[in-house]
Amino acid sequence: MSFLAFLRENARWLAGGFLLTLFSSFGQTFFISLSAGNIREEYGLSHGGFGTLYMVATLGSALTLPHLGQIVDRYSVKHVALFIIPMLALAAVSMAFSTNVLLLAFTIYLLRLFGQGMLTHTSFTAMGRWFSAQRGRAVSVVTLGHNTGEAIFPLIFVAVAVAVGWRNTWLMAAAALVFVALPVIVSLIAVERAPRASDPVARVSDARDWTRAEALRDPVFYLLFLGVMAPSFIGTVIFFHQVYLVELRGWSLELFAGTFTLMAVMTATFALISGQLIDRFSAVALLPSFLIPLGLACLILGLFEGQWSAFAFMALLGVSWGFSSTLFGALWPEIYGTRHLGSIRALAVAIMVFASAMGPGLTGLLIDLGVSYPGQIIAMGVYCFAISLVMLQVSRRVRARATQPLAA
Repeated sequence: MSFLAFLRENARWLAGGFLLTLFSSFGQTFFISLSAGNIREEYGLSHGGFGTLYMVATLGSALTLPHLGQIVDRYSVKHVALFIIPMLALAAVSMAFSTNVLLLAFTIYLLRLFGQGMLTHTSFTAMGRWFSAQRGRAVSVVTLGHNTGEAIFPLIFVAVAVAVGWRNTWLMAAAALVFVALPVIVSLIAVERAPRASDPVARVSDARDWTRAEALRDPVFYLLFLGVMAPSFIGTVIFFHQVYLVELRGWSLELFAGTFTLMAVMTATFALISGQLIDRFSAVALLPSFLIPLGLACLILGLFEGQWSAFAFMALLGVSWGFSSTLFGALWPEIYGTRHLGSIRALAVAIMVFASAMGPGLTGLLIDLGVSYPGQIIAMGVYCFAISLVMLQVSRRVRARATQPLAA
């Protein structure tokens, strides 16, 4: 089946997943951090202080997600959406009216839980369950929602905030969720996708259906997170401290905001490419390579001060994120099956959220202690190259055991 035919036959489900990931942007770090300067000023917070608050709030969402994420296994995607989208809108309203640090922390907790966490988790879990042979394609398409959000929302936010203020911009985000996202998404996913006779046979079979308890006893599960955490950790750090970075380099915030479009284009391009590769070779086979562009991106950003380094970093970040976003959507059903996919993937997403929580707080504290921020970025690049070697061994181990009966 051609890619265009695939899009035509599955338009409503792919569009629903795409919009879920698109509107998850309101709970993503790149969007929240656009208000970081205003928040630090109005609440009297330092880089480390706001980073720590952000870390604590995000850690709270990471601890909640493994429990809340299981609802995707128990209820239809439609009913889950009817709950999580209004909750994200409520969080956006809270951001607009927050007046103290405690309410700010709770607001960020809700934004991270229902935006970065549940909207993304619901979309990818649905694609993993609804598609098999074409899972890579499906995940790559809905991943474009993230890329589209990264391309358009920073520029929109900056422009609107100049006109009406940053708090009113958050109110407008809440209105978009309630009056646009909710009715459109619910109408698209009202009917769950069922397997069709026209679906091709999968080249790579899913594993048997592991329970979450069995997955937690699997050493591979923990080794995977050494790689899975890296894109979330690094991306969150760079986006969260983007204002500080441009101050260090002498760039304008408008210039750096403009690089998001380049990153989004590269991410979208390589998400689609990786989707085709996953359907052909498997997600497990691509594990050793997805961190290499990210490692190179960090070395460039850490070592060079010219404006070109911002564009080079974002381009390479887009390559790595394109591969990783599609990879993570297809990886878990390949290794652990689909029956308990919601609960297993919720735990995986929680780990990624945990990584994104640790990044701003840890690096913010190091900045406050006088540790070079460019030096920290270089260290992240070295980590990526080292973990790529670990992922090579993990890939070999998973493929080797796939030829044998899995032990419980």
